[in-house]
Amino acid sequence: MFGLPFDGMLLVIVGGLVGVGLMMVYSTTFDWSYRAFGDPAYIFFRQVQWLLIGLLAMAVTAWMPYRWWKRLAVVLMFGTLAALVLVLVFGATTFNAQRSFFNGSVQPSELAKFVTILYLAVWLDSKSDRLHQLGYGIGPFGVIVGVVAALILAQPDLSAAGTIILVAAIMFFIGGADIIQMVLVAIAGSLTAVGVFTFYSTGRQRLADYLAGVQDLTQASWHVQQAAIAFVNGGLLGRGLGESRQKFGFLPTPHTDSIFAIVGEELGLVGCLLLIALFVFLAWRGFRIAAQARDQLGAMLASGIVCWVILEALINIAVMVGVLPFAGNALPFISYGGSSLVINLAAMGVLLSISRRETTDENVPRKTRNAGLLLRWLGQVANPDAIANSGRRDRRGRVSRVVRRTDTDD
Repeated sequence: MFGLPFDGMLLVIVGGLVGVGLMMVYSTTFDWSYRAFGDPAYIFFRQVQWLLIGLLAMAVTAWMPYRWWKRLAVVLMFGTLAALVLVLVFGATTFNAQRSFFNGSVQPSELAKFVTILYLAVWLDSKSDRLHQLGYGIGPFGVIVGVVAALILAQPDLSAAGTIILVAAIMFFIGGADIIQMVLVAIAGSLTAVGVFTFYSTGRQRLADYLAGVQDLTQASWHVQQAAIAFVNGGLLGRGLGESRQKFGFLPTPHTDSIFAIVGEELGLVGCLLLIALFVFLAWRGFRIAAQARDQLGAMLASGIVCWVILEALINIAVMVGVLPFAGNALPFISYGGSSLVINLAAMGVLLSISRRETTDENVPRKTRNAGLLLRWLGQVANPDAIANSGRRDRRGRVSRVVRRTDTDD
């Protein structure tokens, strides 16, 4: 689209989300910025600086052939694990959690989400023909995800650990896991959730507040109550950009976790629906890219990235409207935060790289059956012609295995 060698519509959607994010960051921080630094735009321009870094990261990852991640995945994973260990020793403590460097500017858990997706995509691509074997499938998968999640839980950052586990499980299924393996994954995930709510005081309190709020909104946590007031004040069309009252000391963290509530108050239901529509379009383009990917690696990378970003957005929005217990997930591209913005833009660059139009190579590995079935279903509306062609190719072989490339990687 637009005559570009990659998905131009995805670029437009990301640009729209970033634009809305900058607008809302300024709206939610100008008072705090003026009181703390004497300049209402100081924090806004810090976000702009992170945006420039993120755009550079997106340009680099879009330029890189996505198969290069095969060579970088192991190094990136070791580097990420080292950062997760170091933050427990030298990290800054904020809100009773030790999860960031440089006074909250850099959070290794954000990098861990992205790197785990990259690593799992490469690992699943290399093991897909042996994924049903215990020593090559669910065993190593549990170790990889378990180590990353455990280090993040130690900070503690419950929402980041939960996000990684959920996205990893989805990727495991798309990569070719059978029903027995998925049942085992579900059991392990459920036991982890029970452990979090049992042994972590934060988890217990969040669950108690959620259950109380479901029965009676006036008994919900202060956070949820103030978010509900923001949505009610916003009504259909909102109070107007910059006119929120809840951001002035009533609603906690209005520039990060709670920014969607401020969108509801200032832009109303219409503004919320338009923002949600941007994320829906992002999912559409992302799954279209996954469905058209030339090989298993591209399909896994695209699927994992899209599921991660949409899951983060879904959880953030669901928490603000009281559907889920409180979680600290940022709203991708919208919430203030350097790590989240840079990593999300870098991930979009990977999607652009996968979408790059190249000559089809018959030696390119086919997707596993789970990937083919799921991605065809997700991509039917987006690109029925490509899905039909994919279905004809898949009838040549229905076995969930990957035919190795005979040529060298890009």
